Amino acid sequence: MTDQAVPEEFASSAGAVRWGTVGSGEPVVLLHGTPFSSYVWRDVAAALAPRYRVYFWDMPGYGTSEMRTGQNVSLATQGRVFTELLAHWGLEAPRVVAHDFGGAVALRAHLLHGAAYSRLALVSPVAVAPWGSPFFRLVGEHTEVFEQLPPALHRALVTEYVSSASAPGLRRPVLDQLVDPWTGVEGQSAFYRQIKQADQTHTDEVQGLYPRIEPPVLLAWGERDTWIPPERSQALAALIPGVETHPIAGAGHLVQLDAPAQLTAALVDFLRR
Repeated sequence: MTDQAVPEEFASSAGAVRWGTVGSGEPVVLLHGTPFSSYVWRDVAAALAPRYRVYFWDMPGYGTSEMRTGQNVSLATQGRVFTELLAHWGLEAPRVVAHDFGGAVALRAHLLHGAAYSRLALVSPVAVAPWGSPFFRLVGEHTEVFEQLPPALHRALVTEYVSSASAPGLRRPVLDQLVDPWTGVEGQSAFYRQIKQADQTHTDEVQGLYPRIEPPVLLAWGERDTWIPPERSQALAALIPGVETHPIAGAGHLVQLDAPAQLTAALVDFLRR
């Protein structure tokens, strides 16, 4: 998925959202995390396309979607936008696969806004407190300072940060695709804006509701994840009745890039039931 492969646009309440589809069949919706975009799903989407119609989208303030000064890109806003997008697509109970921050978005949409899913796969989701690395919290507390970094230093910081989400390491072209949206005047401001607005209260609001999750749930994570350590995913699993768990050896936080074949196999097995 490149800029040209996210061709459609939806006017959400938080700004223009770019989205696209591949394949045909029953719908599967993919949600990315932060600081990423739908690009992280490119291999998995291609693998699912022969069996499903796969929907992918860039959240407001991310990837190819609108970035603007004063934009609200919080978890609360993204959860509402996702319900708007499902209505726009006319999807009543799709299969949903969500990674990182996207996990919290999908959970809030389901538990607070009534979004229905036939199945829900969570991949290293942001879901239980506490979350946010020391670096993430440091930047959130001093965004005004970091926003003033010279462009080259800012890019180096984002590159190092994104790189740390992969256990085996990212190839340079892939890394550039993930970093490029956060460069330039708008991109640099947007990067620090989404960190500043990250608020744990938005997961605290729904954490007590996880036993009420209605669809079957698969929870997958990378065994070498340093962003959301495996024990955090195991704590989430204890809160969701009947959850299936699937740790993936050798993968870091970006499971879909570190181990796309293993993750796809787990997803296909879960989604086709």
